[in-house]
Amino acid sequence: MQENIFKAYDIRGIYPTELDEKTAVLIAQAFVNFLSQKLNKQADTLKIALGRDVRMASQPLTDAIVKVFLDNGLLVEDLGLISTNDYFFALGNYDYDGGIMVTASHNPPAYGGFKMAYKQQNSFTFISGKELLVAVKKINDSVNFGLTGKILAKEIFNDHLQHVLSFVDISNIKPLKIVVDTGNGMNMMMVEKIFQKLPCQLIPLFFELDGSFPNRAPNPLTEGAHDKISAKIREAQADLGIMFDVDGDRMFLLDEQGNFLRGDVTIILLAKVLLVKYPGAGIAYNLICSHSVKDLVKQWGGRPIRSEVGYMNLARHMKEEDGVMSGEVSGHFAFKDNFYSDNAFIAMLLALEAISVDGRKLSAIVKDFILYHKNDELNLTVADIPAALSKIRTNYQANILDEIDGITAEFDTWWFNVRASNTEPLLRITVEAHNQELLQTKTAELVALINS
Repeated sequence: MQENIFKAYDIRGIYPTELDEKTAVLIAQAFVNFLSQKLNKQADTLKIALGRDVRMASQPLTDAIVKVFLDNGLLVEDLGLISTNDYFFALGNYDYDGGIMVTASHNPPAYGGFKMAYKQQNSFTFISGKELLVAVKKINDSVNFGLTGKILAKEIFNDHLQHVLSFVDISNIKPLKIVVDTGNGMNMMMVEKIFQKLPCQLIPLFFELDGSFPNRAPNPLTEGAHDKISAKIREAQADLGIMFDVDGDRMFLLDEQGNFLRGDVTIILLAKVLLVKYPGAGIAYNLICSHSVKDLVKQWGGRPIRSEVGYMNLARHMKEEDGVMSGEVSGHFAFKDNFYSDNAFIAMLLALEAISVDGRKLSAIVKDFILYHKNDELNLTVADIPAALSKIRTNYQANILDEIDGITAEFDTWWFNVRASNTEPLLRITVEAHNQELLQTKTAELVALINS
């Protein structure tokens, strides 16, 4: 078993060299033990949700873990081929003790993986890969208990459709022409159902389920991934474009010119419409977002809630500080009334409502949201990360705001965050400034210091 597949948030590895059926069996047994202990319930009384994506690894990995669940006497409800949005909805909406989504998120096609959670007090808690690794190491060689559980099919799409539609007033949404790129991934099923309820014209792109993801990279943030949808928007003279990652929980907007919008710009768009619905509400954002987020949320009467990077952290801050929504630069958007979890369908609908109510072209709307000049996150390979962070700490000591997730320093006309990757020898650098020249100068200054 390779321990590097157990990540900060979930489990992901190349199938079958890093993650195979034998390892999946250990993971499944550890999950059963973890759930039983956390909930103080006998394993054969547990009821879990099980879903999978279209990856080539997902079906064999699913088959391996199902056998373990049945041998432990569990009741398994098979949700079938679903998106991560559907999985989160099912966990929150029905009476499960926990669940597993068999997916490698937006990793390349060769990967397989698992997202896991358990249910407590009408909410659910994500289980990190590193947390489960501890349970894996406690397992004996024999994992076959010989009990007879049950597996039942469960259809959730109709309930989920009604749920996501409840977040908007459909009568506000105008007959927009929209290109939607699902990347041959999981969101095509629900997107088609949603658009049947809207006055909008859907122009589908890469809607065929295909686990090899032949048309673009699974991650929309990969260089060149949005080239084809950008061209389609211009060709169709569409009002906007929408991209999803292949497991479906991240959503990105493109304007009518085919320009790709950063996730923090979309947070502002969603926050604007939500603060009309919920005056004074809390909007959680991660600390590498533009300061435009907190400035505009305050201007519109809301409460900006600053968080570490990562959806587990955003969910925690939403719960603890009574936030109505959270968002990340990476395109994750989660909602209090969606069990504090991600839902790209809700984000899409709120964006369509916000654009429709404003009435202008999307490019004109978001121009009002960009108050500063910001770079995309820059990744530097660094041999000695602690030494590099120490140099930054020493050089900018007087202006360090905090170190809750890397080092954040604030100045009168610019700010930066430098944080270490959880999985690679990388430093991730975000810089924002009041003008483009200062942005370039300060980015170069940081890079030079790190490389010195």
